[in-house]
Amino acid sequence: MKQKALNYLRAALNNSQAEFKADQWKCIDGILNRKKQLVIQATGWGKSMVYFLATKLLREQGNGPTIIVSPLLALIENQKEAAKRLNIIIKSITSNDSEEDIIETFELLKNNQLDILMLTPERFSKDDFVKNVLLPVSSSISLFVVDEAHCISDWGHDFRPDYRRIARILTYLPKNVAILGMTATANKRVMADIKNQLGEELEITRGSLVRKGLVLQNIIKPVISERLAWLAQYIPQLKGSGIVYCLTIRDIHLVTNWLNENNISAKPYYGSLSPEEKDQNQQLLLDNQIKVLVATTSLGMGYDKPDIGFVIHYQCPKSIIDYYQQVGRAGRGISNSYGILMNGEEDSSINDFFINQAFPSAEIVNDIIQALLTYDALSIYELLTKINYSKSKIDAAIKYLLAEANSPIYFYNKKYRATSYASTYSLDAEKIKNITLKRKIEQQQIREYLTNKDCLMKYLQSALDDENPQNCGICVNCNKNNQLNAEVDSYLVQKANDYLHGGSINIEPRKKWPIKYIFEHYNIQGNKIPPQLQLKPGKALSLWNDGGFGKLVRECKYEKNYFTDLLVEESVKLIKNDAKWPKDEPIEWVTCVPSLNHPELVPSFAQRVANKLNLPFIPCIRKIHNKMQQKTRKNGYLQVQNLDGVFEIDYRLLKSGACLLIDDMIDSKWTVTIIGYLLLQNSVKAVYPYALALNSQKEE
Repeated sequence: MKQKALNYLRAALNNSQAEFKADQWKCIDGILNRKKQLVIQATGWGKSMVYFLATKLLREQGNGPTIIVSPLLALIENQKEAAKRLNIIIKSITSNDSEEDIIETFELLKNNQLDILMLTPERFSKDDFVKNVLLPVSSSISLFVVDEAHCISDWGHDFRPDYRRIARILTYLPKNVAILGMTATANKRVMADIKNQLGEELEITRGSLVRKGLVLQNIIKPVISERLAWLAQYIPQLKGSGIVYCLTIRDIHLVTNWLNENNISAKPYYGSLSPEEKDQNQQLLLDNQIKVLVATTSLGMGYDKPDIGFVIHYQCPKSIIDYYQQVGRAGRGISNSYGILMNGEEDSSINDFFINQAFPSAEIVNDIIQALLTYDALSIYELLTKINYSKSKIDAAIKYLLAEANSPIYFYNKKYRATSYASTYSLDAEKIKNITLKRKIEQQQIREYLTNKDCLMKYLQSALDDENPQNCGICVNCNKNNQLNAEVDSYLVQKANDYLHGGSINIEPRKKWPIKYIFEHYNIQGNKIPPQLQLKPGKALSLWNDGGFGKLVRECKYEKNYFTDLLVEESVKLIKNDAKWPKDEPIEWVTCVPSLNHPELVPSFAQRVANKLNLPFIPCIRKIHNKMQQKTRKNGYLQVQNLDGVFEIDYRLLKSGACLLIDDMIDSKWTVTIIGYLLLQNSVKAVYPYALALNSQKEE
């Protein structure tokens, strides 16, 4: 059997000399003998070959199909060629598939015409899938694979609530089904938790976490302009293509635009990017048609490109485990690659935010449960109207609650309802406190790694509880000859400073309201905003409180109550010199968003901008109600509702040409969207929003 498996391995890899890596055959043999296994091996070890070969052998013996649970299904696209060589029929189901495609795939599974079905864990949250698909085929499943198995554990660095259902799903399967959990990142605490959930009989196979050929180096440059300068100066000198990781979407755009301005081809990648654009940008990197993919952690799992020459962290991730997971993308199939860790003065506050948001608060949980007890059944959009939280936070809390063993809520007929456990349910506050404390300790660990003077790979191994950490011999602390220069050209630093202070930010117009029939005072109907009543694309001078003008805007707004002449001059320069904006209708006059709390702040600024542009300033917008501050409203419905009837237009003052609509800071974009709609209902041809700062580029 081993020789047959080896022959299949060589066929899959198209390499007649290929041999099993350490423990690969052991794991395959364990599957054939229907064992429960957890495999912890470094990225690139060949975990997919284990379940491909085991599936091939099981199917030849007349056994049923394999189900693979993976958080990201981009993985499967990189593996289909190997599966094809083995004549393995493999299908995946994603949120992008049509209902017809999903039904067709399910039918293939039920009729035993599929060898492998690959799913995301979110699929198990759908009762119809469990009832109508999984249960009917459960007795025939021969192998159940949990990829990125550390996600099962509350203690894992990338815990996902939907993974918690897996332990329950396994109870539906026959006792003799083979279980295979796989991950590259699991320390002792995570291993113990996974074993507790999957069963004490779980056998653990653990290999060395050392990454041969990966040169690790830390470059301490907390100042944004110096980090940007280093990227521009040294990325062209690095071989091949690679990834630059950033913590936020706003930094993704900042770095991507900067690299392109310096003739380094770069594309962005983050969770809320359209699926089409994500696929396209991933493929460009796979084909080496771009030098850099600038990404958030959403690229961390499931992306398999063996010849990545470098992985650079523009900011510190929140833990050593995160770092090892991401830097492991580099050098899987080449002999030499770089893993560069940088840091920013903003790292701690961003990571603190992520750590503190990992679990829902007691307040949002209680508010959701009380709303469901009060109103019996609510859709997600109806919940938005009842409780003051963002949709992303409500979604995350619901996902967490649905995965609880005795869940206080359930989903039926497109609405959420309270269960019999709702009135007595409470979060395990002590456990959440302990996990949060552990993550704070892990955050400190990555800071210590940044200044570590000993072997960097050995530090990573020790932090991840590798049983045999050893000096790697190639990191810059082991071998100074491998060290990249950390010094940057002063010209590039100045250029980066100019970029931070001079680059404009796009403001994309909203195209629909959060819910139909949201307005009582304005004559606005339907869900979609008609194209002729939409804002034109706008511009912002800066990102709120960033390393450029963003800090000055904040200081002027809250400390000086006056926007300086420098901000006027830079705004005028941007408006005059941006050849691509405005491009549809020339701006003929200027107006602004009024405020009752600071009645002179924005009008004064807008008046001075208009004067410099030699355009009339027309204060035609009046604020007639002072409702709650917009920043206190946490979701789109409540934000728009809070603006209903707040503004009125003095139509006697309107000019028919296009106008520039100025505000100091734009966040949700609802204020300018509503004002633009009111202006465009009359004779105004176009409305271009402009803000000193934008505060809306957040990862959802």
